[in-house]
Amino acid sequence: MRLIAKSILLSLPAILLMAQQLPQADITKPKPDSWPTFNGDYSGRRYSPLKQINTETVKGLTLAWMARVNMQSPPTFSGGTGTVAQGTTANNRGTPLLVNGVLYMTEPNAMFAIDARTGREIWHYAWKGIPAESLGNRGAGIYGDWVYFETPDCHLISLDMKTGKERFNQVIADVKQDHWCSDSPLIIKNHVIVGIGGDFLDMANYVESRDPETGALQWHFWTTAHEGDPGFSTWPNKKAAEHGGGGVWTPPTYDPDLNLLYIGTGNVEPTFVGQSRPGDNLYTCSVVALNADTGKMAWYFQMSPHDTHDWDASQIPVLADGVINGQSRKLLLQAYRGGLFFVLDRVTGKNISTTPFVENLNWYTGIKPNGQPIPDVSKEPSMAGTLTSPPSGGATGYPSPAFNPDLGLFYVGTSQQFTIFYKLDNDPQPEGYGAAEHGAGNVASELRAIDYKTGKIAWKHPTGTGAQNLMTTAGGLVFGGDGYSNFIAFDGKTGNPLWHSTLLANPANAPITYMLDGRQYVLVTAGENFYAFSLQGPVK
Repeated sequence: MRLIAKSILLSLPAILLMAQQLPQADITKPKPDSWPTFNGDYSGRRYSPLKQINTETVKGLTLAWMARVNMQSPPTFSGGTGTVAQGTTANNRGTPLLVNGVLYMTEPNAMFAIDARTGREIWHYAWKGIPAESLGNRGAGIYGDWVYFETPDCHLISLDMKTGKERFNQVIADVKQDHWCSDSPLIIKNHVIVGIGGDFLDMANYVESRDPETGALQWHFWTTAHEGDPGFSTWPNKKAAEHGGGGVWTPPTYDPDLNLLYIGTGNVEPTFVGQSRPGDNLYTCSVVALNADTGKMAWYFQMSPHDTHDWDASQIPVLADGVINGQSRKLLLQAYRGGLFFVLDRVTGKNISTTPFVENLNWYTGIKPNGQPIPDVSKEPSMAGTLTSPPSGGATGYPSPAFNPDLGLFYVGTSQQFTIFYKLDNDPQPEGYGAAEHGAGNVASELRAIDYKTGKIAWKHPTGTGAQNLMTTAGGLVFGGDGYSNFIAFDGKTGNPLWHSTLLANPANAPITYMLDGRQYVLVTAGENFYAFSLQGPVK
């Protein structure tokens, strides 16, 4: 027995080394000491069950550490043979992921591993690619011992989490066709889900599943209906569909019980002029539910049929379980760019309610029985100019909302503005945007809380920004900002600010929170810097 026990003890280090750093179970149900996906979990709620920092204790929140992302530090490993390298200044638009005390942060053409307790750089990977758009990068995906991210020139890169050494890189789109990639990969079982975008030439975009071991293609889904697809009849012809846009800019959400992946799709192309594409133009400006193993579509819901204002539906589709009219329902919530709050049944895609979440919208004449808005054709861009609300930037945008299931409130940064859309291209086959706009007035910018059961505004708080990245917690807090470089903890019930810290720049990404060594941290980036906050002194 002593020999057996000794043998087991001797083999423990090897067993531990073989254990995956992030098994699938820890993605499906994240541990308190991790933030393993873009939204923290699969639901898109950006909700943490941690409550050491709460409405009572938040006044004691203080800076634990601050660190700069050093884009000029020598890379530990490099990849690619192109001429375009990483920038010299950090562009922190992504969400850092956390596993085993290490933060993984992406930049266009770069990734950093950072000690979550101190901010110290552990390793740095740099990619050299070919010229491509690089407005930002939304983050990484993690599974097992590997971390994945997309480069601007549309390579899927897989690195060893411990060292930063490249495992593989695979081309996932042709950048010469004006595709560009900025999405955060989502790992589901043995699938790496990647989104492909492109917004400057008329093209078709898509979602793909890639093998986590090799990067090889598993399945492919066009976000504009191609010939043979059910939605193809909503396009006038094959050419229009195959140049129809539908970029994928934000990570999808996922229901493990239904095995359904929920994709928010981008605007149609040409963007502001619709004479070459009569019809609803599916599946642009929609939420599409796909089988995660096959990519086969289960259902879709289009938020803006035949869009002519750049109001894509790329806002995060948030999954929640709630009670509607006394009945428990599996729900999908989206604060849509056009100013409408949609509640869908995420099993079937059927609409439960559609309500405006800002005032002064004038682009639709009513709501159909199926929950879709009825566009007002008189509000399309015109040669003389058309006064419209909201502008192309929308009543909200890409920045992440949050949902607190304890309070039943959906939080979103909003703006109310008017603009004048001018049509510039009357050609029967226009290309590009085809219109311009001129701002005509700002009414208000506010952080708002929406009661998901009724669509009514529970509270609102004025800010100096519109859409903003948010996080909410079981401590009853909402973390966000005011547009004036202040990072703020709001009371989730009332919207009252309870704490703030003035940063060197506006918060650039959605904050995350995690527990390490018995202490809860809240982390956010602004400019080139990371800021990690925790409570002073002993904590319970």
